[in-house]
Amino acid sequence: MQEIDYKSALSRMASYCSKSEQCIKNVIEKMAKWELTKEEKEEIIHYLIQEKYIDERRYAEFYAKDKHRFQQWGKNKIGMMLRAKEISEENIRNALSLIESDDYEERLYKLLESKFKKIKYESLYDAKGKLFRYGCSKGFESELILKTCDKIINESLKK
Repeated sequence: MQEIDYKSALSRMASYCSKSEQCIKNVIEKMAKWELTKEEKEEIIHYLIQEKYIDERRYAEFYAKDKHRFQQWGKNKIGMMLRAKEISEENIRNALSLIESDDYEERLYKLLESKFKKIKYESLYDAKGKLFRYGCSKGFESELILKTCDKIINESLKK
């Protein structure tokens, strides 16, 4: 445990939240190692929310966009990770709805097409299984993965 007074903790948390979007759970985890009372931690959280340092709706939106764009995660994985951060279902639904479906499907297509070129397979059935598992591990929906796998495999047969 680290000894820190209330004002220093408040200042540090405001600075932490102003550098990048944070959620309540991240802030609580950051303060866990400090010797503050439960009331002081709650006051800090309340202040950060009141002053808009923390906005879980905004956090969920940025998180969803960033994870989709940079990690190529699907909606299932993004939603699961936001639930782990104790974000409300309403905020999760809102954040996921901001991911454009055309971009979403195109990203999955490029992801699976790239993977298809790299994998070794004995049959097209084997290839489809590997692509499906990869798509699932990235958090995309099963139905969309299957549709995209079929498209990629059919295009490879035409070549």
